[in-house]
Amino acid sequence: MTLRVAFMGTPDFAVPTLEAIAAKHELVAVYTRPPAMSGRGLKTRPSPVHAAAERLALRVETPARLRDEGAAPKLAACRPDVAVVVAYGLILPAAILRVPRLGCLNLHASLLPRWRGAAPIQRAVMAGDRETGVAVMRMEEGLDTGPVAMVERVAIGADMTAGELHDELAIRGAALMARALDELEAGVLAFTPQPETGVTYAAKITNEEARIDWSRPAKAVHDHVRGLSPFPGAFFEADLGRGAERVKVLRTALAESSGEPGTLLAGETVACGGGTAVRLLQVQRAGRGPTSAADFLRGVRLEPGARLS
Repeated sequence: MTLRVAFMGTPDFAVPTLEAIAAKHELVAVYTRPPAMSGRGLKTRPSPVHAAAERLALRVETPARLRDEGAAPKLAACRPDVAVVVAYGLILPAAILRVPRLGCLNLHASLLPRWRGAAPIQRAVMAGDRETGVAVMRMEEGLDTGPVAMVERVAIGADMTAGELHDELAIRGAALMARALDELEAGVLAFTPQPETGVTYAAKITNEEARIDWSRPAKAVHDHVRGLSPFPGAFFEADLGRGAERVKVLRTALAESSGEPGTLLAGETVACGGGTAVRLLQVQRAGRGPTSAADFLRGVRLEPGARLS
């Protein structure tokens, strides 16, 4: 016996779960965000989930919203036993949540109730958390407030980037959701309400928030950089010979040095607050690929003593 599953997801993070479900269950529909314009040519491109679903010859739906009057009847016509939601990007109204006879399961990339919301992976790294994980919960109308069925914990290394953690959690999450569906099919999947304490929210990352604040201690700067690597990328601005230019910082390391915060010191090192410093390891100029900080500094007009803002 297999389950009839409606899958709802959009980014790369959701693809391993889609593939894991397709290997065992009947996917009656795949819902994803409509194709969006991206790249230098602003070409319309399908989401990663859309592309994966087409490779698997699955039916794809791309509604702009799910609150329209016909959305719930259209989903109901697919007769799903369960809906699985992974980073979909659209709010599921009550009418949609009521359609699957076994409810809607969500795979969330945190140890709920910590880091509810849009950017749990980045926020966990930026906060310097030593551990996070993936959770399977039953969806309700609140923001990531539903009861949790399964959790898998994952350690966050001291130098791990959000991108590396993203990839690890995507694989772990796919396996966790597969186990949850097995238990759901067997009628033994149990749920536990989330505790009322320890709730934090992972708000979307704003562009200005990505700017590096060199007045913070080096550990906070390091966590900020790796939490935003590779996207959207923490950045500073400096005069590279043609006026202020934005430079993304993709990797750093803690360093033994000190100076006025934001001052470039010797050996690719930048002074931070509290008499601390970080060493730049990998950076990226606009329109170019990532490069080592040493190569970058050899090619621009930045000497020790320069100020980065």
